[in-house]
Amino acid sequence: MYRPTPRTSRRPALITSAVVFVVVFVGGYYGWQHFKPRQAPEPVIEPVAPAPAGTPVPLAPATPAIQHPIDPPAPEAAGGPAPLPTLAESDRRVGELLTDLLTPQNVLAFLQLDGFVRRAVATVDNLAREQAPTLVWPVKPTPERFTVQRGSDGVESIHPDNQRRYAPLVLMIDSVDTAQAVALYRRLYPLFQQAYEELGFPGRYFNDRLVQVLDHLIATPVPTSPPAVTLVEVKGEVTSTRPWVRYEFSDPALESLSAGRKMLLRVGPAHQKRLQAKLRDIRQRVAKP
Repeated sequence: MYRPTPRTSRRPALITSAVVFVVVFVGGYYGWQHFKPRQAPEPVIEPVAPAPAGTPVPLAPATPAIQHPIDPPAPEAAGGPAPLPTLAESDRRVGELLTDLLTPQNVLAFLQLDGFVRRAVATVDNLAREQAPTLVWPVKPTPERFTVQRGSDGVESIHPDNQRRYAPLVLMIDSVDTAQAVALYRRLYPLFQQAYEELGFPGRYFNDRLVQVLDHLIATPVPTSPPAVTLVEVKGEVTSTRPWVRYEFSDPALESLSAGRKMLLRVGPAHQKRLQAKLRDIRQRVAKP
């Protein structure tokens, strides 16, 4: 009986960034001291003819209305929650709160605590875009190699055993109380909002963007069979020393998907369904009906 021949790749697993964010809502930018925020687009000013006398002057466009406002945290028995540190000095406190939520072992295994809030905001915004740069990830890459299989027709596809790489992370996500995670998000929300505006979106509301990204990921179709992949050829005299980083989806429609949707496709259908169920649970708690 023919058995597919497994091949491997050490391509870093972007899904780690996505799913850890799904649970703890954190991220930012490594070495943000050198980070150049995305600039808001400059308005295009076109010449217009003078308006006739007496013509009403139109009002300037208003700031987009907030669609999914985040309620402040419920007051605590001892006079309310402690004041938040400044964004620049938030790493220590955020790390303590995440450790309480996820356990020290999980924080050590999965997360990068430096610049946490900034990492989360940048990662969330990037998940619905074409690329999610590795320097923005709030978590460590998934260990082991991304594996593929070659069928009898010579076509390579994602190996079903590849999903084992993500099992510890998915189990960790299932173990986290979503209500507690969202309560922490509400508690820290002013920091997320500040980081989002500093990223280049003044006047925009971060939780609205979060809901957009959640909807985008939830709508990712679940493949009915392992997606085909192709090792991209690099022409030149110098041999590539890292060919495992060059796998792409063979189907142009899949390869053109956002970074976040491609992350979900790589974890396997069973894990994808569980993660999307968690995403739906989170959305119900952060979005207004």
